Amino acid sequence: MNIEELIGKMTVDEKISLLAGASFWGTQAVERLGIPPIVLTDGPHGVRLSMGTEPGEVLSKTKPATAFPVEAAMAATWNTELIRELGTVIAEECQYYDVGIVLGPGLNGKRSPLGGRNFEYFSEDPYLTGKMGAAFVNGVQSGGVGTSIKHFVANEQETNRMVVSSEVDERALRELYMLPFEIAVQEAKPWTVMCSYNKVNGTHMANNDAYLNGVLKREWGFEGLVMSDWGAVVDKVASVQFGLDLEMPGPGRRNEEVMEAYRTRQVTDEQLDDHVRRILKVIDRVLGHKRKVSSIDADRHHEVARKVAEEAVVLLKNEGVVLPLPKQAKVAVLGKFAIAPRIQGGGSSHMNPARLDIPFDEVAKFACAVYGAGYDTDDVNEALLREACELAAGQDAVIVFAGTTEAIESEGYDRADLNIPHSHVRLIEAVSEVNPNVIVVLHSGSATNIGAFESNAKAVIQAWLPGQAGGSAIANILFGEVNPSGKLSETFPLALEHNPSYLSFPGNVREVKYTESIFVGYRYYDAKKLDVRYPFGFGLSYTEFEYSNLRLSCGSLTNGDILTVSVDIKNVGSRAGKEVVQVYVRDVKCTVPKADKELKGFVKIELAPGETGTVHLELNDRAFSHYVEHLGKFAVESGEFEILVGASSRDIRLAGIVEFTSAVDVREPLTLLHSLQAWLKDDRYADKVRHVMDQMKLNADNPMYPILLGMPIRTILSFLPAFGYPQETIDRIYETFGGEYDR
Repeated sequence: MNIEELIGKMTVDEKISLLAGASFWGTQAVERLGIPPIVLTDGPHGVRLSMGTEPGEVLSKTKPATAFPVEAAMAATWNTELIRELGTVIAEECQYYDVGIVLGPGLNGKRSPLGGRNFEYFSEDPYLTGKMGAAFVNGVQSGGVGTSIKHFVANEQETNRMVVSSEVDERALRELYMLPFEIAVQEAKPWTVMCSYNKVNGTHMANNDAYLNGVLKREWGFEGLVMSDWGAVVDKVASVQFGLDLEMPGPGRRNEEVMEAYRTRQVTDEQLDDHVRRILKVIDRVLGHKRKVSSIDADRHHEVARKVAEEAVVLLKNEGVVLPLPKQAKVAVLGKFAIAPRIQGGGSSHMNPARLDIPFDEVAKFACAVYGAGYDTDDVNEALLREACELAAGQDAVIVFAGTTEAIESEGYDRADLNIPHSHVRLIEAVSEVNPNVIVVLHSGSATNIGAFESNAKAVIQAWLPGQAGGSAIANILFGEVNPSGKLSETFPLALEHNPSYLSFPGNVREVKYTESIFVGYRYYDAKKLDVRYPFGFGLSYTEFEYSNLRLSCGSLTNGDILTVSVDIKNVGSRAGKEVVQVYVRDVKCTVPKADKELKGFVKIELAPGETGTVHLELNDRAFSHYVEHLGKFAVESGEFEILVGASSRDIRLAGIVEFTSAVDVREPLTLLHSLQAWLKDDRYADKVRHVMDQMKLNADNPMYPILLGMPIRTILSFLPAFGYPQETIDRIYETFGGEYDR
């Protein structure tokens, strides 16, 4: 397309028509100028293309496509190359179905384990989320299909999600909730960004000038288009004025409102042209990368889905090394999920899998297996329970499939608690009484209350919602065909009440206050020194890894320097396996509240028994910085930083120290509202303040001194006329403190 030429030929009506979709899944065409529509469809766990647009068809009737593990599982692989490969498969299926934009990945955070859509988001950690999201985007877009990173921003709940105002301080917004989007924009250049339904600090995201225009487009240099979530536009004219390019779905019903705003100069030609230019660029990209895919290699795509599911499985417990199970073992396979597998969450990402591995069938390929349902609903069925116990008695092991149901975990509503159905827990308890070797395969998209049954199980594996190949992936893990290498992408707390958002989630219909600020997930649990069920980054293996020889490329840094972290990893066990090496940074002493440690790098390495490999990670300025609100940017505070290398956030194996000398003083300037003590402790002002105090004869010998220390300077200075100080002296003292006052 010659985009500028097209813009020059378009009428105002045609420009305005492009700012909304033409249908539920399509953009508007301008036939006169040869501008075709493009198709957008749901993701991010695969291509979820509706067969129709009737209300009953939008979610229920969809084209068959490869159903991948949910995003929470993708993140648990900690394998960016694998997720990039997953993205290329999704792109191929999009090309087959003539889909131009896949709506994903979701980059929102997990401030509460109760978030109903947590399965559709990567992690509680913004760095891990950003890196996995960028890998996903790079994979899809390398196949000539666009992505829409969503939901920008601060959309961490389902309750009141379309109306609530997320009240978040700027530092938390930047460090936790915007960071994944920033990483994806900078490292993957997504073609589109989807704004969220909610307000942020009182302003709807669909017309949030500060964050759509200010941060996303100007500060980050985002060149694609910003679309709305479906039905997120409340004020159409404001959305056009303040940064939204495309309203979805269509057809546009408020075009006349925009035209009237144009006539009255509330909407300008410059604004319209910018929106149209961004939309046309994306349409042009889709058309330019379109290729003919006449058939899909379903076997290869299924294999990729299986690899992701295998690497996502997290071995949480393996008492007595009950796993891996020996081939030809006699096993009872219990739980309805073993034959009706729980592979995905509910809502707009719910897919029609192209094929489906049945867990019981896959287990039976390795073992002499018998099946019992054990449960049929959330309520305990005593007959099924008795049958399960009879089947379990005398077997070499019992494999119980349990977890959340779609009624518990879905888009549209948040979870009530962390529990799995009582019937599942009771099944685990009952069979453990007749067979000590109980292995629980747990399906969920987020943390659950494993403590309810953990003591009844010899082994627990977190299988997440593993997609269409989950059955074979789980069997391969259970019988040692694959060594588990997944690591938790979120903390599993001991109790819901321990979560930092417990008292504020989900707020009310008007607002939800992010009172925990930057202390989300492991950042909070570590700061509070709270025990957890399983920490962030945790995962066992059938082998063991030894960490040694930490090397830091230098001992001192300044702005612009790169620190290379190198460490040797040795597989000291008897099986080949993969280890996720995690690098955290701790600010030893800082003037603002900070987490005990923050993830700033990771790499997954595969090693044969006895093999040693060296991993290298690079840390730049941002690894040491925090968002400085009064400066309006990220900056590093001078001082010592610990580099922590470990197998989880609470399994730090090696540590080193670097000194960072920053060119920026990040400390907030003091004002007349700060106490005398604060001024005396600050090396920027202490000498000057002491000089003034000496002139005023205010020192430790003065009986008033202890009282004055805690007073704001403003109050102290207000006493000066009463003590007979002349006006010129008072003026000079005020100037010393950089303040102004009403004479």
